[in-house]
Amino acid sequence: MSKKILAGLSIAALLCASAALAQGIKRTPLQKIEFPEGYLTVTGLAEIGPGGTAGRHTHPGIETGYILEGETDLLIDGKPPLHLKAGDSYSIPAGVIHDAKVTGDKPLKVLGTYIVDKTRPLASPVK
Repeated sequence: MSKKILAGLSIAALLCASAALAQGIKRTPLQKIEFPEGYLTVTGLAEIGPGGTAGRHTHPGIETGYILEGETDLLIDGKPPLHLKAGDSYSIPAGVIHDAKVTGDKPLKVLGTYIVDKTRPLASPVK
């Protein structure tokens, strides 16, 4: 591969990373497996800076998570806000609109697992 192509790809990767950080959330996929039949199980790390949000969204399957660091208010439509801190866990049913807003002055780090319909996107934004 030529040096120009490698340089271009490196610049594009940096721009994408900068855009993700500017939005206040960094996602790191850790593992994907096709299980159970018709579903994809995805485990990943999500990091959101102080005062940031995940943004209102849904998943085509269940989400479970464990707060590794920081604190958040988990906002699930139709329920009162749920304040979570390091050591807490949660679950969100399939298709339910939700958001996470970081509270305090520390970043939030969450280990999440999603069991989703493999024919649909992992997450869909909602206004």
